[in-house]
Amino acid sequence: MISRRSFLVAGGLTALASTRVFGANDMLRIGVIGAGSRAKQLLDAADKVGPYQIVAVSDVYAPHRDAIKERSQGLATTHLDYREVLEKDIDAVIIASPDHWHVSMALDALKSGKDVFLEKPVTHSIGEGAALIRAVRSSKQVLQCGMQQRSWTHFRDAVDLIQAGSLGRVVQVRTYWWQNYQRDWPTKPIDQQALDWKLWLGSTPDQPYTQEKFFHWRWFWNFGGGAMTDLFTHWIDIVHWAMKADQPRRAQMLADKYVFDQWDCPDTIQAAFRYPGFDVVYEGMMSSSIDGGGLEFRGSNATLKLDRGGFNVYREGVPREQNPILSEHSYRDGTIDHMENFFDCIKSRKEPNAPVETGVAAAAPGHIANLAFNQGGQIAWPPKA
Repeated sequence: MISRRSFLVAGGLTALASTRVFGANDMLRIGVIGAGSRAKQLLDAADKVGPYQIVAVSDVYAPHRDAIKERSQGLATTHLDYREVLEKDIDAVIIASPDHWHVSMALDALKSGKDVFLEKPVTHSIGEGAALIRAVRSSKQVLQCGMQQRSWTHFRDAVDLIQAGSLGRVVQVRTYWWQNYQRDWPTKPIDQQALDWKLWLGSTPDQPYTQEKFFHWRWFWNFGGGAMTDLFTHWIDIVHWAMKADQPRRAQMLADKYVFDQWDCPDTIQAAFRYPGFDVVYEGMMSSSIDGGGLEFRGSNATLKLDRGGFNVYREGVPREQNPILSEHSYRDGTIDHMENFFDCIKSRKEPNAPVETGVAAAAPGHIANLAFNQGGQIAWPPKA
């Protein structure tokens, strides 16, 4: 009899992982890579759609690992190096690490024959996208991007309305997201003795630990891309989906650091994108959270206003008291349906709701806008040689 270990060494893992036959109620074996707050939210969603078991967890901060082990009722093994999780007898991994680790971790997971749930933005640079797509499409594995709106019922219904022509000709889409990092993001002191900072840095330049970088890594170029790759990525994915176009031709970005001087990335942004036949604008700041985030599709016949709570459709020429003419509200976090879709695809081997191409395309405009910001404010795309 061939042991599982010898099978792995012989290179048979991919075939084994991709050909396992599941029953409807079979327990999925899951590994967690990156065990911070977002991983906990994803596992909360998974709890509602199971059955699944957390087999192993890796994180560079020991309290994060220990929290997931406790969540698994002590069953999960804990690891500093994520590659040790990939050696376990698991079906899939949930990757919720900082952005600069996303693609390398996903590539290693795919190579080891594991299905992948990869948090957004799936790339940390434009150049990483082609390698990730190639790895997914040359494997037998399922990769679900963390674009949960793709599984959220009212987002799907809104896209159907737009694509059916209900709004008339849509030539402008407004997106926005306001958050307040001064108020909404309390932090607990970090025990530096329990943190492997060098491993957290990975391939980025060596630099001293600061609590600001560890907690707010999204706002430093080495690790994230600020609001454009954190927040805007979600909304531009909906635009790409609804408008059936995912390649901006030009980007402009007016932005600055008015409040958080300690960050690399700007905290106050107005950005604009030219797509074939329509424009997209984004605005946001990180010290005011009134209105939250959402989108407005402006059509010649009607306007659709959409956020995570639902949508309203306002018809042109209809008296104010009769608008909106159509409303839909959501009372369930779309992350639950998105995780359910991922679990279903692990078993069925079908294409997930947010395949790799959508995640790569959704990350790209944010990267392009950041390039524009760092190159004088505007950029044509693709750039001339």
